[in-house]
Formats: sequence, C-alpha cells, structure tokens
Amino acid sequence: MAIPRGVLLCLGSLLLVAGGVVAVCLGLPQHSIPLVILGLFVGLGGTALLVTGLCVAKKNLQAAVPGHFLLHPRTGTRFSPRQAQAIQRRLDRIRREMSEDSVSRVPEAELSLPSTPPPWTMEPPPSYDTVMKNQEPGEQP
Repeated sequence: MAIPRGVLLCLGSLLLVAGGVVAVCLGLPQHSIPLVILGLFVGLGGTALLVTGLCVAKKNLQAAVPGHFLLHPRTGTRFSPRQAQAIQRRLDRIRREMSEDSVSRVPEAELSLPSTPPPWTMEPPPSYDTVMKNQEPGEQP
C-alpha cells in the first residue's frame, strides 16, 4: 500500500523538526551524547521522508496524458488530453493514408529514349567566313 505524498511530507517535516529539537535543545545543553545522536537520527529519518514525499509529488505532477511524447513539449505548455488524442488520431489517419497511397500506387515506367536520334531536318548553319563576309564593315556583333 502506497503512502500518500501529503502524509510523507507532514511526517517528514515533523520528524525533522523533532530531531532538531531533541538534538539542539535537549542534548547539547546537558552534554548528553545519546540524545544528540538520537536527535540526528530522527532528523535524518525526517529528511529522508521529506525527500521521498517531494519525489512522489514531482512524479505525480507529470501525469500520463494519452498521445505521442512529441506532442508534450518541455516548455510547460502541454496539450489537454482531448487535444492530444485528436492530434494523435489525425496523425495516425494521415500516416495510414500515406501508407495506402504508397502501396496502391504503381510506379510509372520512365519514357525510354530511342536508340538512334531522329533524322536532321534543318539546313546546316552558315560557316563563319560566310557570316563575316555578309556583315557590313561598320557593324560590330
């Protein structure tokens, strides 16, 4: 049976204070070593219970919200459980549609190029000399 965190915190605080009172108020003025040691042990036990209660409280603050862990950023702005479920369902539906598309789609065959080029139907360009002779003397390209 788990002890509630409130009980751990209260009991830890109480033992810590009681241990301090026993060690400082009762043990030191009378120079009673057994009372000082008893106070230290009670205080250490209270500290252990206090730390355990704080750890349990911290663990309970991070409640498990259904959905993907990426939907819960570390900035402290978390989606509500309803929003996280809706986003997760939408992502799952998109993922299913994408996988169905990739399975049902047959890759199209690439157009193959002919083994020989088509015949040349244009006339060849004029030679350099012909172009230079036909060019007027004052004209620069």
